[in-house]
Amino acid sequence: MNTFTKYLIGFAAALAGALVANAIGLPIPWLLGSLLATAVLSLNGLPVKAPGVCRKVGLTIIGISLGLYFTPDMVSLLLEYWPWLLFGMVFSVGLGVLGSLLLYRFTGVDFVTAWFASAMGGASEMANMADQKGAQIDKVVSAHSLRVLMIVTIVPFFYQYMGYQNIDNSVLQQNTQIHWDGLILLFGLAYMFARFFEWRRWSNPWTFGPLLAAILLTVSDIHLSAMPPVISKIGQLLIGWALGNKFSPGFFKSAPRLLSIVAVSVTISLLLTALATYILANISAIPLPTLGLGLAPGGVAEMTITAKVLQLGVPVVTAFHVSRMVAVIGTAGVLCRFMEGWLQRRM
Repeated sequence: MNTFTKYLIGFAAALAGALVANAIGLPIPWLLGSLLATAVLSLNGLPVKAPGVCRKVGLTIIGISLGLYFTPDMVSLLLEYWPWLLFGMVFSVGLGVLGSLLLYRFTGVDFVTAWFASAMGGASEMANMADQKGAQIDKVVSAHSLRVLMIVTIVPFFYQYMGYQNIDNSVLQQNTQIHWDGLILLFGLAYMFARFFEWRRWSNPWTFGPLLAAILLTVSDIHLSAMPPVISKIGQLLIGWALGNKFSPGFFKSAPRLLSIVAVSVTISLLLTALATYILANISAIPLPTLGLGLAPGGVAEMTITAKVLQLGVPVVTAFHVSRMVAVIGTAGVLCRFMEGWLQRRM
C-alpha cells in the first residue's frame, strides 16, 4: 500500500469519526470524533497515518482563530486578570511536581524521566527536553499521549453533562466578516510567524506563531477576515487525526505500570483543578466554567478548541494556557535539577 493510499484511508477514517460524533451530539465532535476513530484503528494496526504537515496546518488554523478574539477591549479585560494568570502558572508547575513524585515513587523510572513525563508543558517540548537530558523519551511520550487522551475526553463530556455552554460573557464583540483575499493574507502572515518561531526554536511554533500574528493585527484594530466555520472544523479534524496516530498497537501494554500511575496522576490533577476552580470562582470575576478550562492540565490546542466550540471565554482560556506553557517550559530544566538534587539528599 503506497503512502498516498494510507493518508487517504486515514483522512476518511478521521472524517467519518467526526461526522458520526457530530451526528450523535458528542462534545467538540470534529476534534474528539476524529481522534477516537483514528486512535481505535491505529491501536488495531490499521493504516490511518497522518502526514507530518497535518498537525501544523491544524494548529495554524486554531492559532489564527484564537488570535482573532484579542480585540483591544479584550486585552484590557485580560490585564485585570493577571493575578489569576499568575496563580495558573504556579498551579500548573505544582501539578507537574506532584505527578513526577508519583511516577518516581511508584513506577521505578529515573526522576528525570518522571519529571518530563509529568510536566504540564507541550508533549513535543517535554519530549525534546527529556531527550537532551538523557531521559527515557518513549516513556515521556507515552505519558503525555495518555494525559492528552484522558483530558480531551473527560473534560468536554463533563462540560456537556453540566450544561456549560455559551454562558461566559467575557468574549467581547469581534469581527465576523469573511473576506477571502484578507484570509489568504492572514494565513500568509501566520505562516511567516510560524517559520520564524520554528527557526528560533521557540515553543509550539505552529500555534504560537499564528496566534501572535493574529493578536498583533486584531489588537491594532486591523481585521483582515474572520475564520470561516468550515475551516475551523477542518483544523480540529486535522489535530484529532494527528493525535490519534500516537496510539500504535501495543500502546497500553508497553509500560502498564507507568500508564496506570499516569492515569491516577491525571485523575488527581483533575480533582485538584476542580477544587482550585471552585475556590477561585468565588473570589474572582472569572466564570467557573472558563476557569476550569483555563486551569485544566490539557494541551493548549485541545482546551482552547473546547472553549471556542462551547463559547466559554476563549481569550481568557488561551491566556491561561499560553502563560502556563511559558512558565512550565521556562522552569522545567531548573526545577528538574533542583528536585533531583533534593531527592538525592533525602536518600
